[in-house]
Amino acid sequence: MSQLSEVTQLAMDLIARESVTPEDAGCQQMMAEYLGQLGFDIEPMVFEDTTNLWARRNQSGPLFCFAGHTDVVPAGNLSHWHTPPFEPTIIDGVLHGRGAADMKGSLAAMLVATKRFVNKHPEHKGSIAYLITSDEEGPFINGTTRVIDTLEARNEKITWCVVGEPSSTAKLGDIIKNGRRGSLTGDLHVHGVQGHVAYPHLAENPVHSAAPALAELSQMHWDNGNEFFPPTSFQIANIEAGTGAPNVIPGELHVQFNFRYCTETHAEDLKQRVHNLFDKYGLNYDISWVHNGSPFLTDHGELLSATCSAIEAVTGYATDPQTSGGTSDGRFIAPTGAEVIELGPINATIHKVNECVSVADLDTLADCYEQIMERLLC
Repeated sequence: MSQLSEVTQLAMDLIARESVTPEDAGCQQMMAEYLGQLGFDIEPMVFEDTTNLWARRNQSGPLFCFAGHTDVVPAGNLSHWHTPPFEPTIIDGVLHGRGAADMKGSLAAMLVATKRFVNKHPEHKGSIAYLITSDEEGPFINGTTRVIDTLEARNEKITWCVVGEPSSTAKLGDIIKNGRRGSLTGDLHVHGVQGHVAYPHLAENPVHSAAPALAELSQMHWDNGNEFFPPTSFQIANIEAGTGAPNVIPGELHVQFNFRYCTETHAEDLKQRVHNLFDKYGLNYDISWVHNGSPFLTDHGELLSATCSAIEAVTGYATDPQTSGGTSDGRFIAPTGAEVIELGPINATIHKVNECVSVADLDTLADCYEQIMERLLC
């Protein structure tokens, strides 16, 4: 077997650490030691159960930042894995293990790219930083958002940020994310009166009461989207009512729904339209809201230009900036005024059993990251 590249070795070392959210399992310490040797000032930030790392080299602007997470989702049923999820294994040039694609492979590529760049340009302009959390896959309460709050409080501003989320689809770098939709979740409780199905006049069925409103809600037109985002979408995720008995009218209906919304709409507007609809139908209801993040977009600027040109220089083909997919921690960074791009490996196996990534892709990813820094910091 040929000698493994430094990127692959680092990725395997990270995968071997069982860092299921919010555990870090020593990943950030390993990264801190690596970065410390490159002249980075290391600042651990621990909030409650979450370990975060802020590492920075130099103090002048502009500030280029790599952002990512060391936590991974649970492995699930181990019998379904071809190889143990936390024993990184290479089979036919493919690295298997939980976190290989999401996103320990990206972290390894970032580290090696930074090392190469700093060794070539020890007096590079501006600063380089790392913002790493162990709570991206979980409730995201004490992770990146808390680090950003800390940085904002001391007016420490990120200029450009590359997030290592697995953005690619068919081949490395074919797609980058230059924005993400916002996410708003509603937790609805419609109240009725429980009773016997044979005596409906003595009860009030909340399912029957809410059904017309939910049907109208599912068909509502929210906006037209724009050149960067598809139209806002509404989806019911969970619905529950009843005792399980066939002869009991339920006393309460519970519905969870989610909006993925674009920059043409605001979360408060969505909330108001939902309340107006339910009020129109005279429902007895309560709603609690969880705003998971506002939409963000980097539709122009130096980072987008540098990323696109770097990918084409390394791979020989052009990338396609998109805003599709779920949320990322970029939603906490972009509101500070930073330009944000997501670039990472192919996402076909993320969160699945037998998660894997091409080792050649990780080396290519490191080259892309290095070329981005070359364009911005030289």
